[in-house]
Amino acid sequence: MVLVADRNPNCESRLKKTFPGVGFTTDENQILTSTEIDVVAVVTPVWTHFELAKKALENGKHVFVEKPFTYSVAQGEELVELAERKNLKLMVDHTFLFTGAVRKIKELVDKKELGDLYYYDALRVNLGLFQHDVNVIWDLAPHDLSIMDYVIGEKPRPSWLLGRST
Repeated sequence: MVLVADRNPNCESRLKKTFPGVGFTTDENQILTSTEIDVVAVVTPVWTHFELAKKALENGKHVFVEKPFTYSVAQGEELVELAERKNLKLMVDHTFLFTGAVRKIKELVDKKELGDLYYYDALRVNLGLFQHDVNVIWDLAPHDLSIMDYVIGEKPRPSWLLGRST
């Protein structure tokens, strides 16, 4: 079963034009408690992420959460612990890891075609949609950090440690 929930009933007509076979509800609990749904995607304002993801996990659902994951580290840790306890998958959106450009950079780094990396810099040229419930750093920095983590695959070290064994 595939079901979309949105508290705005006007969204149903847009959904039906693009995906006529997909069900619609204004009550998210129909998804969160359904025995026919295994996976839930939380694509909502950040202030709702923790509550929705927690309820989905408590009801035995695997969960994909749009970034930023939660408002706080404590909320994030609670969700991770709950998913582990229930043996469920919990994933955070890292959209750019699936782009051709990032994959190519990873390939070049892995093949050592760029030499040793000593410095990583990120420049934000487009702020995208303005999020009203979270600041720009919390909203956009996860993209750059996830790309860096994926490409480098190591723990970062402060520049003053370069050249020293740790």
